[in-house]
Amino acid sequence: MVDWGLRPATRADLEAAAELRAVTMRPDLERLGRYDEHRVRQRLRDAFAPEHTWVIEADGAFAGCVALRPAEDAHWLEHFLLAPSLQGRGVGSAVLRELLGRCDRAGVPVRLNVLQGSPARRLYERFGFVPQSEDAVDVFMLRAPAAVAGNG
Repeated sequence: MVDWGLRPATRADLEAAAELRAVTMRPDLERLGRYDEHRVRQRLRDAFAPEHTWVIEADGAFAGCVALRPAEDAHWLEHFLLAPSLQGRGVGSAVLRELLGRCDRAGVPVRLNVLQGSPARRLYERFGFVPQSEDAVDVFMLRAPAAVAGNG
């Protein structure tokens, strides 16, 4: 497994994250007929909240990001982006395990949306996310908090 870690994001991480979003989402967005070179980056720029975002570093370098945004009834897992060279090597699962563990300890459900047909959906399903609704582009999923020893 790759040596990885999480650190709080800063505004300085925005453009690296926007570029990574364009690279990682391009195949799925093209398949859905929705790829727009400017829009794919701008959507991340418009929603980027460093106070709820972590940078994934692998071997000391920027390798991705993930956000966990608090909402009224759950946290939203957003902008989960990982460099293609690290996908399938256990890093994404390890990051997800870490963040979901935090939510489990706090007793907070987690929501996300994933593009229709994205291979990422299988990862989310392995971690207990279940589809709640979907449209032509997105599948909206929810994961209830897992029971944690010592809670209750």
